[in-house]
Amino acid sequence: MADVKQARPEPRSPQMDVEAFWAATEREELLIKECRDCGEPHFYPRMVCPHCLSDRVEWKAVSGRGEVYSYSTLMRKGEPGHTIAFVRLEEGVTLMSNIVDADPQRLSIGQPVRAVFRRLKEDGPTLPLFIPA
Repeated sequence: MADVKQARPEPRSPQMDVEAFWAATEREELLIKECRDCGEPHFYPRMVCPHCLSDRVEWKAVSGRGEVYSYSTLMRKGEPGHTIAFVRLEEGVTLMSNIVDADPQRLSIGQPVRAVFRRLKEDGPTLPLFIPA
């Protein structure tokens, strides 16, 4: 009889699954996950494909180009607007981020955007943000 402890794969920490994403943002590169079984891309990063439930997923570099799917701007008197948006990437996944360096009054659904990478706090992570293309 097989030893169950040896037959069972070692569990991976879910935190380990996003280390590559954050390392890539430091290099100003945007990664998403893609399934090696069904070929479907997905974002947010998961250890299992949401399309076919395969655990054969891998990181893939993407263009960072896309379009505004939806957005909302918080305005405060005397301060610039803060715009959060869902961006549909050329590769077919949608992610939530911020649109920066843009007049919120001039944004529109379907507007082309591209990723830029910035640290919002000196000791914070480098984030993928979007600007009009």
